[in-house]
Amino acid sequence: MKMLKRTTILAKSLSLAFISGGAVAQEALPDIDIGQTQPFQLGQSAVGEQKGAVTLRPDENKNADNGPAPRQKTDNYGGVSISNRQTETFATETLDQAVNLAAGVNSNTTGSARNEQNIYVRGFDRWQVPITVDGIRVYLPQDNRLDFARFDTPNIAAIEISKGYVSVLDGPGAMGGLINIVTRKPTKEIDIDARSRLDFGRDGTYEGVMNSAYVGTKQQGYYAQLSGVWRDEKGWMLPDSFQSTNVQGWGFRNQTGTYDWNLSARVALTPNATDEYSLTFNHQEGKKGAPLNVVDPLSAQKYWTWPFWNTQSLYFLSNTKVGDASYVKLKGYWNTFDNSLDSYSNIYMNLQNTPAAFNSVYNDYALGTAIEAGTEIAGVDTLKTSLEYRLDGHHPSQQYFAFKGISSCIPNVVCYTQPTTTSLEDVYSIALENTYHPIPQIDLVQGFSYDWRHLRQAQDFNSNLPSKTSPYPFGVVNYPVNDGTAPNFQGAAVYRYNDTDNVHFNVSDRERFPTLFERFSTQFGGATSNPALAPERAINFDLGWASNFAPRSKITVDVYYDIIRNLIQSVPVPQYGAGVTQSQNVGDGQYFGGEITADYAVRDDLSIGGNLSVEHRHVYAPYILNFQPIGVPDLKILTFVGYRPIEGLTLTPSIEYSGSRWTVTDIGLPYYYRTGAFVKVNANVEYQVNKNLKISAGVRNLFDTGYTFTWGYPEPGRSLYLGVKATF
Repeated sequence: MKMLKRTTILAKSLSLAFISGGAVAQEALPDIDIGQTQPFQLGQSAVGEQKGAVTLRPDENKNADNGPAPRQKTDNYGGVSISNRQTETFATETLDQAVNLAAGVNSNTTGSARNEQNIYVRGFDRWQVPITVDGIRVYLPQDNRLDFARFDTPNIAAIEISKGYVSVLDGPGAMGGLINIVTRKPTKEIDIDARSRLDFGRDGTYEGVMNSAYVGTKQQGYYAQLSGVWRDEKGWMLPDSFQSTNVQGWGFRNQTGTYDWNLSARVALTPNATDEYSLTFNHQEGKKGAPLNVVDPLSAQKYWTWPFWNTQSLYFLSNTKVGDASYVKLKGYWNTFDNSLDSYSNIYMNLQNTPAAFNSVYNDYALGTAIEAGTEIAGVDTLKTSLEYRLDGHHPSQQYFAFKGISSCIPNVVCYTQPTTTSLEDVYSIALENTYHPIPQIDLVQGFSYDWRHLRQAQDFNSNLPSKTSPYPFGVVNYPVNDGTAPNFQGAAVYRYNDTDNVHFNVSDRERFPTLFERFSTQFGGATSNPALAPERAINFDLGWASNFAPRSKITVDVYYDIIRNLIQSVPVPQYGAGVTQSQNVGDGQYFGGEITADYAVRDDLSIGGNLSVEHRHVYAPYILNFQPIGVPDLKILTFVGYRPIEGLTLTPSIEYSGSRWTVTDIGLPYYYRTGAFVKVNANVEYQVNKNLKISAGVRNLFDTGYTFTWGYPEPGRSLYLGVKATF
């Protein structure tokens, strides 16, 4: 209550500052060269790029967003793009933190000992919202349980988020939206960006460091770049109000340390003003712990850690202009994913000697290619088509430290190693999109795609004797294979009724295929497979309005309604044994809500902005008692102010409000309850020493608010940071 009063006082003070500031004339301060990053256009999504059939490189305006506060960028389809300047100003160093800056998007801790950050786009999660990097799908073949905290933000140019409506040209699976990370490209002959930031806990205790560097060169006919990020986090501190439990003491949150580094390189040929041929290599390695549930008893805990979580990608992207009104784009990629989950027998994580102890290793890969072609017809039509193919390979193995029938197992020595199994699946997609302009002010878009998958092989290892749950013999199991298809439809209309305002409406009818996990995982004997599991489907409606009502100012309003069918849920199947479940298409639901995004330049030295999201989700789950959709607040608000009192100095306070959200207990019968609302106050201070050097400092969660997203997993308390940035 005291924290809410302090926040209210701060909000009123900010409001008074706006009023008084607007009434007092002030001499305009000189613009600060923000040096914003240039997006890699070949890596932009089909909706996000907002360009014609053959235009590749838009005019560059380096200081287009040079006001006191970074502007929010929305598109004509309900989507949003988060800029590098936003992630820097609001100190969001990873993808899961950055997406909270957008309306209708939030991140949430998954809990259950996995220590992963999930992202929801208008209520759709990581299984229903694909993530791509420069348009290259990042997909874990087994379960797609991506940890979005592994994606660092310093060297990216933008995060494009399509909400509901995703162009069919962007590939399969975008049932509820798409997140596309767009990397940067050099803009001058010598382009250097180096950053370092130190993090501290609420009492000044050192928490960690993140360093990043980018070096690029733009020359006549080509460009090249090299970049990297190194992050070493000791962990983070709990709020002072946290009460110790039998598994978690006061102060640092146990097992929250993380370590990541990545290296990326690109070379590209630019023989003329429209054509581009690029080759990119990226390698990332990391490791992380997994904090315990602070409420559950020791007997229910899982002692897990990830000693390595590595990815690597090599991809080629190109654009070639054909004639005066056509183009061809090519894409080819090879991704690898290697990680290990190690499970221990005790809380100190130094003993492996029980059936719960194991080392589970995944060695996965994806090979893919795509071609896209488009042409303008008679100046009123833009016709585009694409063909995409991807092969996913999953190769798990597991080491046991206690195994049935083996009595001579020695603690911390591998007792049995299961054979490596193989699962292979092909995914194809063919798409057609047409944009018709009956008059220059109107865009009418129609899209259709047809996706199909071919499961070549699905293997698992059965460590149990045949039973109702697992009728297969001990050893490698070959599951029956089953193919699937998914037609997709969409349409959109955009009307620019004057030079500053527009209205849009779109409908998207999309499906997503179930993962291998959903079809075949036995979940340690608690589930049985379902090879014939069908795709989920969503029909998304979006109506929006946008107005550039003043210089450097804009407001966007969106309302949406989503109908979900064939939701995959766990269903009891007692014929296979007591407590055994199976994934089945038995659920449906409706999501609906509204969003407002606004920026206003009060004066040259003062700007304000923010966004508001309201959302309601109803899901019918006939076999889950009192089921509620978890992870998404019913109300989310972000407000911020940018103020430059003197030349070079920028102050950016911000307030986040998150309404109550549903979560569920993870032991015994599931109990759904609401977490309660909370408010966080943050502040960032930047000083541009000269055109090459900037220093920054800030605080997150100023009032050390205690809050929780997920049962048993409290969130960080107050933290401080110091940063420096050098550009040349």
